[in-house]
Amino acid sequence: MKLTNKEFGFENFASEMAKLKNEQHFDYLVTIIGEDFGEEGLGCIYILENTDNHERTSVKQMAKTVDGEAVLPTVCGLWKIANILEREVFDLYGIKFLGHPDMRRLYLRNDFKGYPLRKDYDMASNGYSLEDDVENDFGYEYAIDKHGKLTAKQNKLFTDEEFVINIGPQHPSTHGVLRLQTVLDGETIKRIYPHLGYIHRGIEKMCESYTYPQTLALTDRMDYLSAMMNRHALVGVIEEAMGVELTDRIKYVRTIMDELQRIDSHLLYLGCCAQDLGALTAFLYNMRDREHVLNVMEETTGGRLIQNYYRIGGLQDDIDPNFVKNVKDLVAYLRPIIQEYLDVFGDNVITHQRFENIGVMDKENIISYGVTGCSGRASGWKNDVRKNHPYDMYDKVEFEQVTRDTCDSMARYMNRIDELYQSLHIIEQLIDNIPEGDFYVKQKPIIKVPEGQWYFSCEGSRGEIGVYLDSRGDKSPYRLKFRPMGLNHVAAMDEMLRGEKIADLITTGAALDFVIPDIDR
Repeated sequence: MKLTNKEFGFENFASEMAKLKNEQHFDYLVTIIGEDFGEEGLGCIYILENTDNHERTSVKQMAKTVDGEAVLPTVCGLWKIANILEREVFDLYGIKFLGHPDMRRLYLRNDFKGYPLRKDYDMASNGYSLEDDVENDFGYEYAIDKHGKLTAKQNKLFTDEEFVINIGPQHPSTHGVLRLQTVLDGETIKRIYPHLGYIHRGIEKMCESYTYPQTLALTDRMDYLSAMMNRHALVGVIEEAMGVELTDRIKYVRTIMDELQRIDSHLLYLGCCAQDLGALTAFLYNMRDREHVLNVMEETTGGRLIQNYYRIGGLQDDIDPNFVKNVKDLVAYLRPIIQEYLDVFGDNVITHQRFENIGVMDKENIISYGVTGCSGRASGWKNDVRKNHPYDMYDKVEFEQVTRDTCDSMARYMNRIDELYQSLHIIEQLIDNIPEGDFYVKQKPIIKVPEGQWYFSCEGSRGEIGVYLDSRGDKSPYRLKFRPMGLNHVAAMDEMLRGEKIADLITTGAALDFVIPDIDR
């Protein structure tokens, strides 16, 4: 998707965005992209989708300077996910969003100096620190007073009388270094404040100094369970911008590999859900079968934990001579065995008691938080990128977009079960029909992308993976922004779990299935 941005002007921005949401039904805020546009200044690009017809549009809004600070009106009253997305922009660019109730850094330490994604940022301004990061128990809310001055007030996150505990950052059920600061009333959850960035690596900043082929090495490190799709989204946006025409063989193989990766991810998900509830046997079943999937992928990609296989213009190498046979054997093995996962864990009465009516969130709020993938489709939202914005062979194969309307953790679990069957069905339609042809369309030694802005998305293991590219015609991207899957899931947990028991936080997190390196980047 090549972006042709709407521009409303600072004074009209809030009202025009409200019209897009309320009158034109652009109810899904895909992402907010902060950017230093150079001489233009700081600003944001908003990508929106109408969930009725899947039309997408983009809005560009430059920040206004008030008292030496860059400011923009908040849109978190229109789309709930904007609360955390605007905090990300503030953290990395220093743009203060007027009316946002909690302007705190999201990834970086509170004593971090400057804003690293600005073009004039001094990389040497922050050294390593062994001091504790002092946290405030309040967030700032900024406004412009009647005299045109920037004001700030403090909003308390919790009172001295409230009981606050930390789930993480080192906790087996957070599946990585995630910290959930949880405010309790007895055992009942009142608020959850996610603290992120413990493994933030500055990937988007690194990409600014890398050539396009060099950026590919970073995508697989964001989410090892969606390594194929992460890489797919990045090469996809570059290929679209360059007008690269792929062979059918490339499209077939990429589609099959994406679905193998999805099976790999869902199997680990099913096992981890069981493990988080104390069902080790089910975990072992899933890990046993996941090894078969990894064996098949490793033969062609050479990787097991991370598969570095896609490149700009095609594939790193052709498929292994035994690939077709081994994939068919894998499909034949997995199809009857999926029922075992339900027999051992999914249909257990304890599983139903822990998952049903837990972590409930209705369709409207799921869309407002932008919770995509199986977790979003558990609330009836048909958000599958493969259907709504098809790529490669997805518009040529038959498969069902699995949805449920119970809106709870059980539905999120069962959606993964059903998606295993759908992935197998997609593979079966393609595996015997892989056409002859080149596995790589030769590119110039130095790849330069034409000037412009593009956004390309894929259906990852847990939802939409998107990549925004702003090119100035050089061999390196001017701005590369990755839309993570898990950030939206974590953001929704606060509202999803208010009034629930603290024990249900663990099961809800397990059912949502976030991967921390994907969030932190």
